[in-house]
Amino acid sequence: MSLMIPDEVLTASRFSEAELLREIVLMLFKENRITIGKAGSLLGMHLIEFQQLISSRNICIHYEIEDLDADIHTLSALEAQ
Repeated sequence: MSLMIPDEVLTASRFSEAELLREIVLMLFKENRITIGKAGSLLGMHLIEFQQLISSRNICIHYEIEDLDADIHTLSALEAQ
């Protein structure tokens, strides 16, 4: 899906297209609507770069018990290989 954003919005916000995309992705991540990996991917950033960006904005990483369980499962599977 493509979203058309009127030029007036860009002009009023004083953001470039890339800056507006960054702000939208940050908002989606902050609201826990997308994962950290997806957010970084949408911005073309490595995970560490995205973590630095959210840190500079004082945005917390969402890491729930389910995330820990998934990480443990993934690490166990990698160890078994």
